[in-house]
Amino acid sequence: MHTVPVWYNTGMTGFEITGASAADMLLMRDWADEEGWNPGDSDRYAFAVADPAGFLVGRLDGEPVACISAVRYGAGFGFIGFYIARPAVRGRGYGIRLWHAGMERLDGRLVGLDGVVDQQDNYRKSGFRSAWNNFRYEGAPQGGGAEEGDAGLEIVDAGTLPFGLLAAYDRRFFPAARDAFLSAWTGLPGRTALAAVRDGRIEGLGVIRPSSAAHRIGPLYAATPAVAAALLRRLARHAADGTVSVDAPDANPAAAALFEGLGLAPAFETARMYTGPTPDLALTELFGVTSLELG
Repeated sequence: MHTVPVWYNTGMTGFEITGASAADMLLMRDWADEEGWNPGDSDRYAFAVADPAGFLVGRLDGEPVACISAVRYGAGFGFIGFYIARPAVRGRGYGIRLWHAGMERLDGRLVGLDGVVDQQDNYRKSGFRSAWNNFRYEGAPQGGGAEEGDAGLEIVDAGTLPFGLLAAYDRRFFPAARDAFLSAWTGLPGRTALAAVRDGRIEGLGVIRPSSAAHRIGPLYAATPAVAAALLRRLARHAADGTVSVDAPDANPAAAALFEGLGLAPAFETARMYTGPTPDLALTELFGVTSLELG
């Protein structure tokens, strides 16, 4: 096994923290899948360009046993994700050492995360406060296509629009610019990105990507529930069996009403949490978050 440079001195015999390799990124994806999070098959390629140094692995006697992502956005924001310790080493202090390493990397920034239910109390002890809950809705959307009843709305391949327009639109829903990530996220092979356009203005954006279980949709931005429904139905056509999964914030009550009305059922819950004030985002138009790992 080749030697990986140590990123962080843990002070624990046999345990070290290093930056993640490409092979580690695949391993982190597999671990997340085992946790039941159903990450996208190709998400790691977009993650890597967001912040190449933002993914850390804890190794015990050279073997990976834990991971975390601590991704920097711009000069003042960061996001924690992929916080996993393998079951065999839990309760031995390796996970918390990795946590401290990740938070140290984001020192001085507003930090966000999407925390699973059983970890939320621990995050609160680390200074995080809940902003809203995300509920994962899964199923095959029912009913006809709403876009056929709106002559002024056009659903187009997002890749045909000037990227600057997409990036500016994304900034309404995220606390910092993330152009490199967004370019990869919307353009990777095997996934589909659609935009809703009216009179030359973007009124919605959605991306669907294959995963181990239901195809994941995120983000799902829309000016109205009708636009969100139009995008959701079009995106679902790209899932082999029509079954999709989307993480909807309860800060937008219209999202839950829409998905339940379309026959999707809640299956998973997380909480969006921040170390400081909740960013001013267009939450009433946020129907699905982009990624639980990177925000």
